[in-house]
Amino acid sequence: MVRKRRLRVYLSGGMEYARGEGADWRLEIEEWLNKVLNQKVFNPNKESAKYLSARSLKADFRDLKKTDTQRFMKVVRGMVVLDSHEIARRSDYLICYWDRSAVKGAGTQGEVTLAKYFGKPVYLVSKLPLSKIPGWVLGCTSRTFSSFDDLKVFLQRHYP
Repeated sequence: MVRKRRLRVYLSGGMEYARGEGADWRLEIEEWLNKVLNQKVFNPNKESAKYLSARSLKADFRDLKKTDTQRFMKVVRGMVVLDSHEIARRSDYLICYWDRSAVKGAGTQGEVTLAKYFGKPVYLVSKLPLSKIPGWVLGCTSRTFSSFDDLKVFLQRHYP
């Protein structure tokens, strides 16, 4: 019997400027993807926590941005490499939650661009009108959804 490889999903969206680093929506969709579609998930909240822990840093590492900018930049560079490698080499598609926190940051734009460049589908969920989303982000997007419920219906049809 040939075993199919489980699909792997990257969860993109605001962290730096998001309440709770955007952990709530990621945890909810991660549990659904695991339970309903049996897909593996790269959750940047969890992976960042592991990365910081391995370097004896806490979640409040963002304070370094003010107190030790060089150290902060070194840590963030490592996270960029980790996340970029995941998108480019391991993930099959990307789910992007575009909200006000994503607008303020830069990582989400970079992640969708990288996914597009490597031919990975990008499924964007946003309550914002499409006219308020940057054209570049829309250009990287395969499909848009106004809710996670709409996305789930699509994913169940597309990735049974």
